[in-house]
Amino acid sequence: MSWLLDLTPDEWNAVRLSIKVATVAMLASLPPGIAIALLLARGQFWGKTLLNGVVHLPLILPPVVTGYLLLLTFGKRGPAGAFLAEHFGIVFSFRWTGAALACGVMGFPLMVRAIRLSIEAVDRKMEAAAGTLGANPLWVFGTITLPLILPGLIAGAILSFAKAMGEFGATITFVSNIPGETQTLPSAIYTFTQVPGGDEGALRLTLISIVISMAALVASEVLARRVGRRMDIE
Repeated sequence: MSWLLDLTPDEWNAVRLSIKVATVAMLASLPPGIAIALLLARGQFWGKTLLNGVVHLPLILPPVVTGYLLLLTFGKRGPAGAFLAEHFGIVFSFRWTGAALACGVMGFPLMVRAIRLSIEAVDRKMEAAAGTLGANPLWVFGTITLPLILPGLIAGAILSFAKAMGEFGATITFVSNIPGETQTLPSAIYTFTQVPGGDEGALRLTLISIVISMAALVASEVLARRVGRRMDIE
């Protein structure tokens, strides 16, 4: 069974790149995820249902469609991609940053939903009491709301990470499958399945992908419970 841990340099690169891409996607999604979740949970405005639909669209669209839309928008000839490349030197297409963008988009609905549910469960009376004492809304959010929604925030962030670790369709459509640059674990597994004698490599990376994703989900549950217990004690 030692062959399971005998990864080639290219396989290690795929593992490291997947973790890097998933981590960047998760961290970059957090600020907009909190903002959108707060807007959907507390906001009353025209188009709220439409915004909610747009946020959750990646869950129901074929991943290839999402990847193609990203290519049209953020590709070198796309409106956003051309603008970012010309004015800021930021290129997403066929780069690992594009893989992070695709993974972030695919995991965003899971993050927003978890955070939104946590916000909706917060007792508004506590926030109102702080407001009557003269605290401004930003201070109330940072000192009362944010600690209360921390379990949901952690769960949403790690769910987004786990989703990013397994993302394939949108990523390969948007940034292709370039070893060392955009070849993440799912792309590497797909490559192994297309070549003779690639079964062992595909199995190795499949097991590693399962272990990492399960570890992320278990960590999410454990952290959320610990934070919840600490808040109950306080």
